[in-house]
Amino acid sequence: MASVPQPSREQTSKTRPSLAIFRPAPQSDGTDSNGTVSDGTVSDGTVSDGTVSNVANLRVGIVAGWGEYPGKVANAVRALGGSVTIAAIRDHASEELNTLADHMKWFGVCKLGAMQRFFAEHDVERVCLAGKLFKDRILFHGLGWVQHAPDLECMRTMIRPLFSKHGSTTDDTLLGAVVASFERRAMKVVPGTDYATDLIAQTGLLTQCRPSRSVMSDIDFGWDIAKHMGGLDIGQSITVKNRTVLSVEAVEGTDACIERTGMLCPMGHWSLVKVAKPQQDMRFDLPTIGPQTIERMAKAGGRAIAIEAGKTIVIDRTRTLALADRYRIAILSR
Repeated sequence: MASVPQPSREQTSKTRPSLAIFRPAPQSDGTDSNGTVSDGTVSDGTVSDGTVSNVANLRVGIVAGWGEYPGKVANAVRALGGSVTIAAIRDHASEELNTLADHMKWFGVCKLGAMQRFFAEHDVERVCLAGKLFKDRILFHGLGWVQHAPDLECMRTMIRPLFSKHGSTTDDTLLGAVVASFERRAMKVVPGTDYATDLIAQTGLLTQCRPSRSVMSDIDFGWDIAKHMGGLDIGQSITVKNRTVLSVEAVEGTDACIERTGMLCPMGHWSLVKVAKPQQDMRFDLPTIGPQTIERMAKAGGRAIAIEAGKTIVIDRTRTLALADRYRIAILSR
């Protein structure tokens, strides 16, 4: 994934975000300022993790959860000439992924060893974890994770975070353990955005709709708070109005946080601040917005979204930004 220049922490804390509308400007050789050409490959013919583009031996496995992100990654890999093998998580992934995969099979969410064997059968060397998992449903409904009949590899992987004295069930802990399990099988886990580079938000005002001065004050106020929450691995999002935190995302996810804010603040005109964790691992759990986020914001009375440039996925960018402008919701990437 092409890197996006980021301001230092000191610069960020002392300056207000730019309101210039982002317009990528190609250079004379057809690349942008980061050396990325329009098809998402670096100008030397490789993608950001060193894989040569447009080659038949690029074999990528996708562990697919809920949402459009797995399909975007699959399309990007296919555009590079690679093959796509999808381990689709039952009750999460979309049936439509069948049309994008060279090989696809459905798995229970705790069938980690079975997924790895499936990928090994198809010579998968690189794995992307893409799409949302509904953590509350997996861990806190019914009998918890046990009801999903974990296989031996899953039990071996999860026993320390779930049952050891110093274990935890934070996203970083659980997903980090999953990454380590795949890499023990010589399957390198890479960010899906190494291939779907166009999904990453760039710096600037992304909509024609501009935030008011009071909204900018709320965003400035909420940004550091959201970063602290992310540092504790609690959630990625908070909602703010009049420099008051209305709601904090936890296990329920951003959509539920937005809906709850609408009930807490029926007068509307509040802002959503959604950031990456200070220690964000780009291989999983990246902040994501898309058309559904905008629809929920509009229904709940939200009027602005602030996201983190270089570390936030924008799904279906054209439709997302068009919807935001239609509903008069400003989107600022800083």
